[in-house]
Amino acid sequence: KKRRDDCNLLKTIFMVVNIPTLVVVHPLVLLSAVDHYTRVAKDTKKRTVGVLLGEVHKGKIDVTNSFALPFDEDDKDPRVWFLDHDYHENMLSMFKKVNARENVVGWYSTAPKIRPADIEINELLRRYTTNPVFVTVDVQPKELGIPTEAYVAVENVNEDGTPAEKTFIHIPSEIGAYEAEEIGVEHLLRDIKDINISTLATQVTQKLASLQGLQAKLKEIHAYLEKVLEKKLPLNHEILATLQDIFNLLPNINSQSLMKSFAVETNDMMLVIYLSSLIRGILAIHDLINNKLLNKEREKAAEGKGAKDDGSAEDGKKEKEKDKDKEKDKGEKEKDKEKAKEGDKSKE
Repeated sequence: KKRRDDCNLLKTIFMVVNIPTLVVVHPLVLLSAVDHYTRVAKDTKKRTVGVLLGEVHKGKIDVTNSFALPFDEDDKDPRVWFLDHDYHENMLSMFKKVNARENVVGWYSTAPKIRPADIEINELLRRYTTNPVFVTVDVQPKELGIPTEAYVAVENVNEDGTPAEKTFIHIPSEIGAYEAEEIGVEHLLRDIKDINISTLATQVTQKLASLQGLQAKLKEIHAYLEKVLEKKLPLNHEILATLQDIFNLLPNINSQSLMKSFAVETNDMMLVIYLSSLIRGILAIHDLINNKLLNKEREKAAEGKGAKDDGSAEDGKKEKEKDKDKEKDKGEKEKDKEKAKEGDKSKE
């Protein structure tokens, strides 16, 4: 109870100092960030930067939209950077015309870690919002999980009396979507599926990814409970109550009826998969045989047409030879007649 009260007090303090307690990143923002990185900085060590748009309600930030910014920084000195302010002003005015509710709530970076110039960029965004949120988007995640991390800048007061410095603190973030966005994402995932991969292979891949995610979460829970037992972390009754609810919802796998129902369902699914594969193979063989028969018929038709053409060519040659012979005979007859006439004249 004391721990829960402390959490509530912390949320209240965050709300008083205008620090958000939760950042919800919508799918369109992730797609825009990945597209921006693919177009500008793919296969390089550079990062991309953009502005986040959304709404703030009771400490919760809904990041619903974003746009990219022309950004560059020196490879040798990361504190030297450039950001196009005019482009930002023009894009913001156009987005305001489309949706006046969406305001600047922060900015994003495709670098998975915080860089030295991020505090200065964050201060620049304070012109448009009092406390901008900084979201890092991991465009090439190596592990399963949420690819975003959210931070806000706060003043770090030093005990030795030196001037306060700005530093980032981590705040919770999650991926959320409205109903219309969920439908759009489902259609998009349906369109980008590889048609060469069968549905069974896709389902197996998805199941494997889900099991890997579940295993990672179980390891995280196990590590947390061990640290609590070793008194490295304080006891949080809210987390333990949630874990107890999860374990209460787990089925009793030692029950014979449950094991039988699982076996029956698995056998039914395997039977359907086997029959589908068998029918698919038979149809493929049937199409192959039909194609071979069709090719043979076409070859025979082509051979018959060629033989007919050869025969007609030979007949033409014979007719020409006959015509030549006739002309020859005709010429010889005319010569004989002329000789006979000449003989008659000589007798006279």
